[in-house]
Parts: sequence; structure tokens; C-alpha cells
Amino acid sequence: MTSLFSAAGKNIPCTIIEAGPCVVTQVKTVEKDGYNAVQLAFEERKEKHTSAAMKGHFEKANTTPKRKVVEFRHFTEERSTGETISVDLFNEGEFVDVIGTSKGKGFQGVVKRHGFSGVGMQTHGQHNRLRAPGSLGASSYPSRVFKGMRMAGRTGGARVKVQNLEVLKVIPEQNLIVVQGAIPGPKGSYVMIEK
Repeated sequence: MTSLFSAAGKNIPCTIIEAGPCVVTQVKTVEKDGYNAVQLAFEERKEKHTSAAMKGHFEKANTTPKRKVVEFRHFTEERSTGETISVDLFNEGEFVDVIGTSKGKGFQGVVKRHGFSGVGMQTHGQHNRLRAPGSLGASSYPSRVFKGMRMAGRTGGARVKVQNLEVLKVIPEQNLIVVQGAIPGPKGSYVMIEK
């Protein structure tokens, strides 16, 4: 993340995203595939690291192998295979949704994972129960822990959608888009931007 200053002198937190150029590798239609979608590919990849099936897929689209292939449904404009889409698709001042995979935090307890407060003050002989979950449920009936119970487990590494981020700036020469606020995932990770 970084920040920009507005015309009024306000410091705005923002994130810079490299958003293109993306190549249309396939156009799906209702007649052929059962639904409408546009498949986009991003970032060059060495041919030796690409499977034979994907090589054939990219040759059909008359493009070099790419690293990331994503499908977008409900694409408003008509697109053709092999066409290049750049950041010119976005305009300053409009709002977008950003989808990505959040940072993985590994196995965590209930205090960090679900915001439990623990037992409270360390008194009355409490030894090591400060960050414990407490009671889990009934005893002889139903004799089990219900599914979905908030317990310790792996945190993060999930698909996250951050909605209504304002596009502050579009830099077409470098294929960059600057959005207000934070986006999911670590630096250098892949995200999808939806209008």
C-alpha cells in the first residue's frame, strides 16, 4: 500500500495494481458452452513451463503462453479471441470490486481466529486458560460438537471480495490502476478486478 494526496490536501491510503495487458484466450457463448463468458490471460510464461494442453489453447488464440487464466461472466462489450484488453477499460472516479486470496496465517487459536476474549483476568487459580475457548456444548446429548462451531483452526488463505473501491488514478503507459484502500493478499499476488 501507499498513499496519495487529494486536491484538498487529504492523505488517501491506496493500492497500486498492475492490470494488464490481458489477452482474450476464449469467448464462451450460450449456444456452444451454455453460458456467456470471456476468458482472459495475464503475464508471460516460459513455454517449457506450460503443459501441452495449455500450449494448444494459447495457439488457438494466437498468443504466447501466459501464467494466469481467469474467466469473467457478464462481460458487457463483445470481445474476440486474441484481442488485448488494457487498463483503458477503467475510468477515474468509478468503483470496482477486487477479489483475491487473503494471507494465510496458519493454525490459530480462537482469540485470534474469532475474536474470543478468553477467560478474562488471571485470578482464582487460573493457570493457562487465558486464551481458551471455554465450554463447547452439551454432554450426554447430543454427545458431539456441532459442525460450524467456532474453534481453533487454519486462518486466512480464503477467497475474499472487497467491494466498492474507488479508482483514484489510471496510468495506461505502465498498465497501472490505483484504487483507494486495501486489497486481499500479499504483495505480488494475483487479484481479479470487477466493474
